[in-house]
Amino acid sequence: MRLPPDDRGRSPYTGCTRAHWEAAADALLAAVEPYATADRALYHLPGDHVSHSGHLSDGLEGYARTLLLAAFRQDATVLGRYADGLATGPRGVWPDVTDRSQPLVEAASIALALRLTRPLLWDRLDDTVRRRTADWLADALTAEPWPNNWELFPVTVGGFLAEIGHRPEAARRAIDRGLERIETWYVGDGWYTDGDGRRFDYYNGWALHLYPALHAWLADDRELLSRYGGRLARYLADYAHLFGGDGAPVAQGRSLTYRFATAAPLWLGALTGHTPLSPGETRRLASGTLRYFVDGGAVDERGLLPLGRLGPDTSFVQAYSGPASPYWASKGFLGLLLPAGHEVWTASEEPGPVGRADAVRPLPAPNWLLQTTRSDGLVRLHNHGSEDVRYDPFYTRLAYSSATVPAASYDNSVIVGGNPGRTGIEPLGTGEGWIASRHTVGEGVTVTSVVLAEGAAEVRCHLVSGAVPGTRVRVTGWTEGAGARAELLPAVGLCDDLAGAVGVGDTLFVALARLTAEPDPPPLAELVSVRPAGAAELEVEWAGGTGARVRWDGPGVTVTVPG
Repeated sequence: MRLPPDDRGRSPYTGCTRAHWEAAADALLAAVEPYATADRALYHLPGDHVSHSGHLSDGLEGYARTLLLAAFRQDATVLGRYADGLATGPRGVWPDVTDRSQPLVEAASIALALRLTRPLLWDRLDDTVRRRTADWLADALTAEPWPNNWELFPVTVGGFLAEIGHRPEAARRAIDRGLERIETWYVGDGWYTDGDGRRFDYYNGWALHLYPALHAWLADDRELLSRYGGRLARYLADYAHLFGGDGAPVAQGRSLTYRFATAAPLWLGALTGHTPLSPGETRRLASGTLRYFVDGGAVDERGLLPLGRLGPDTSFVQAYSGPASPYWASKGFLGLLLPAGHEVWTASEEPGPVGRADAVRPLPAPNWLLQTTRSDGLVRLHNHGSEDVRYDPFYTRLAYSSATVPAASYDNSVIVGGNPGRTGIEPLGTGEGWIASRHTVGEGVTVTSVVLAEGAAEVRCHLVSGAVPGTRVRVTGWTEGAGARAELLPAVGLCDDLAGAVGVGDTLFVALARLTAEPDPPPLAELVSVRPAGAAELEVEWAGGTGARVRWDGPGVTVTVPG
């Protein structure tokens, strides 16, 4: 992918301006054009993996997701190609929108694109094409979605159909129903769970915030935008901390093949005027993500986005993923809706949170702890509250980072009696420099974990309960990745091989951990010391003189950090 020369005056961190985003969008759109069918209603992108929805649905996905990119680009010539597809697609070429079907997802992208480009596309179609298209979309108003972010697809279709006056009452019912359903998943502080349970990941930003706030903005509904915009602004205050110094988003959760879709909520805050981030910080974070993926090889020699992350990688593929699935990366180009004169494009880039200072930031809603270090630009996410066993290992590991991805060999885990499972995660709180949770490992066995962090150093404590005396326990830590070095040292209850055995009753295992890209860091053992103060109590002292006391007290954990 050819990008314009860097502008290090206006963009000292990434070199990117609006012209870089335009060039990237143009290149991606040009690369997919040869894979359109003769009638341009389907885009059959190359790839060995067919989604569980089938080849035809995958072709619709290729049309819909690249149309969304064309809509953000606002290029009338490119949109004309997609107009050709509308002339034939809804006339029996596209699969019908039915309950919990993939076409429901793609209908939302098509509806949003049409809503964003009415003067350039919809208003130029003849009445017959518009009627057929609206009728095809209207099935989304009553189709049953999966009980997660899919609830917002009928909302998105309803917003467009209500605007053009097609089945307006049904459209309004679909909007109200979907917005009502996501209310039960809002847990506060800007965070949603993606359906029932505790499913926290990037769908918060590129779905659960994106669709409601964008709908409210397009409808010019000030009351609705105040609600969703306020939540978005609160979310962005945390979200900005999830990007490494090299632009890499933390690799946690499913659908990571969408790559720079992670920039969508950043642009959304600027677009709607609901963001705590300065214009320069917004562009630095978003453009950093674009550079991370483009420079890292996410775009192949054909100019396509294959399934994977930095290049093809089947470990990022879900059953619902097809060759065109990565093109929800289109959401990351939302910023192109902002005019060239907008301050988010004209301001000088400013550093993001990881570039300003070391931080250990508690996120109580998902029960996460973010640990960032300025010197190497790494972000580490300690996960003590997010779980979706269907997509293990991207939800259930103890920690994730901007430099590593989960390994099949069970990194960041506590393995009890050969069982690496981590289910029934129960948050036990987070605070200044610490986080805690309890989880189940097989029948009758629980692990109550506390992690303390300062700088790049970590103390990982695990109290194993309910296991038979003599049961082997092994603790694992970080994988190596992106120039980062992983360390794990035994401290309490563990031998040099990071394994130990359960004693009579509850047994404590403690390790020191570090993931760092520092070229010559001080020895980990010199940064922190730990000392048992009883069977279920631990004293921690950092090299700088601060410390903490951890006490496991039956149903919970008490962490005392002296003021």
